[in-house]
Amino acid sequence: MKNQRYGIAMAVKEHLHGGNPITRLEALVLFGVSNLTDVISEMRKEGWTIESRPVPFAAAVKRVNEYAVLEPPKNLPVREIQLTEYWMSK
Repeated sequence: MKNQRYGIAMAVKEHLHGGNPITRLEALVLFGVSNLTDVISEMRKEGWTIESRPVPFAAAVKRVNEYAVLEPPKNLPVREIQLTEYWMSK
């Protein structure tokens, strides 16, 4: 199980290292990472500078939909719900 965890965590790290932001929604849908904060905490302990800010749920859905199909329920207030977005600072 540890090797599998390392593999999916590595995918998130490579995504961030490539200059791409990520939210929990994207980590789960695109990489199968159920606890993004563990990966972020590990990266910070390794010395990486990871920044964060709130973004609308709609922004994360838009990015997910570049690679997959995600359609939130019509009554979900996607512009009001906020997710935390993480990115690697240079």
